[in-house]
Amino acid sequence: MTQDPASTPPTVPTPGDTTGATAGPTAGPTAGSAPGPAAGSTTASAAGDTTPAQLEQALAAAASAAPAFGTAEPAVRAGWIRAVADALDAAAGELVPIAMRESSLPEARLTGEVARSTGQLRMFADALEEGSLLEVIIDTKDPQAKPVPRPDLRRVLVPLGPVLVFAASNFPFAFSVCGGDTASALAAGCPVIVKAHPGHPELSARTAAVMIDALKKAGAPDGAFGLIAGFDVGVTALKDPRITAAGFTGSVPAGRALHEIAVTRPEPIPFYGELGSLNPVFVTQAAIDARGKDIAAGYVGSFTLGVGQFCTKPGLLFLPTGHGLQDQLVEAVGGVAQAPMLNDRIKDGFTSGLDRLEKVDGLRVWSTAGSATEGTPAATLLQTTVPELLARRGEILEECFGPVSIVVEYDGTEELTQGLEAFDGNLTATLHAEDSDADLARELLPKLTARAGRVLWNGWPTGVAVSWAQHHGGPFPATVGSIHTSVGVTAARRFQRPVAYQDAPDAVLPDVLKDSNPAGITRRVNGTVTTDEVTR
Repeated sequence: MTQDPASTPPTVPTPGDTTGATAGPTAGPTAGSAPGPAAGSTTASAAGDTTPAQLEQALAAAASAAPAFGTAEPAVRAGWIRAVADALDAAAGELVPIAMRESSLPEARLTGEVARSTGQLRMFADALEEGSLLEVIIDTKDPQAKPVPRPDLRRVLVPLGPVLVFAASNFPFAFSVCGGDTASALAAGCPVIVKAHPGHPELSARTAAVMIDALKKAGAPDGAFGLIAGFDVGVTALKDPRITAAGFTGSVPAGRALHEIAVTRPEPIPFYGELGSLNPVFVTQAAIDARGKDIAAGYVGSFTLGVGQFCTKPGLLFLPTGHGLQDQLVEAVGGVAQAPMLNDRIKDGFTSGLDRLEKVDGLRVWSTAGSATEGTPAATLLQTTVPELLARRGEILEECFGPVSIVVEYDGTEELTQGLEAFDGNLTATLHAEDSDADLARELLPKLTARAGRVLWNGWPTGVAVSWAQHHGGPFPATVGSIHTSVGVTAARRFQRPVAYQDAPDAVLPDVLKDSNPAGITRRVNGTVTTDEVTR
């Protein structure tokens, strides 16, 4: 997602910040503070990395909290999650200025991120109360079933246990301490320990303190949420047997290194990493004829949005030869206002990545938004053709995180298809077409589907709606877990596992499986979705 080496553990041979994450004096209570009941701990403080003793306390607290947190009734857990959402909304006036100072992002963008994060928490709370998040399925006993009698079977999703989340840099709220991985794991019933991103340490500590206080006041068990800091600390936590799953958003090298650690532990665990994506966009001639100017404007707006620091930035735009949009594209890119990137590491990564691309044979610079100044890179548009792309596929199809994109010109349907087939996995793939392109679209859509988790029609990939139907994922290298999403209600499924109870008496079953359905949730009973009571 981001080529920020700050998210890279020491085992990966790329440069990074070896000092670890630090936080200002607004950091919340540390694991070494005076004892007393609390809903979690935050060990990201002005002292630097979390100490081994503090990490042990955080891990022990999460493990201790897991049984009570995971078995809490859906409505109770929903109440805890809503309390966190309300507290974050109330603290937005304090948190947003910290985020502005640490990330260089504008106030409106960050305020929107807070609303996205709290809205996501409330969506998960709603899903808990409604019942779909638990996927309860009941098949009552049927002695007459063929070919053999069927026992009473009651299936439900249960939480895995404590989850480790590696925060991202480019969304200080939505993919960080209070982001989607945290929200979905809490909704699944898992205590969460977040490894803070060094790009916004003070914000991480303060956000964690707000969340911990909210959980405590709402009655959640001690250890339901915690924060740690430091590269080695994160790796140590990932190796700990009390961690049962992990979520990550960052670079391909860092994600692969952490994934290797997770799956080679004595007890391997699921590791859900969102890594890199180019998000190609393919445009037909009919679409150019119908709305070429709108396509050009939308493309430039999308790949420069947020200084190109979106995981869904369209990195390549395929246009038919003779499209006639070069002048408009050049003018639009030239008019993009410069803005600072998230931090110096990301800026340096973009600068070196752009320099690498500009030296690739077959890539030409079409437009630059003025001269780059210190900390504020200029948006850049490059151009090539499908044959040139295919000849240098490895060099051209390497993500450069920031405000750069490539126009790829194709000559005919065969070259368009060859260009599409050059891609590995992506978060998104987009087709701009008209009704007259129906035959071509039917040919291309299966190929797009094979390479992306979200296929867009006449739209732009930046902006990921938080909803029940959303899928934010894709085949490798977009993620290392393409069967799940990191955005939307089903993101919680990453941190759950199914259990079926056979012929268990009603008195010992969890409430969500009891005959009377005291929780009032939606269940599938003998194939029918219902909230009705069950008759044995």
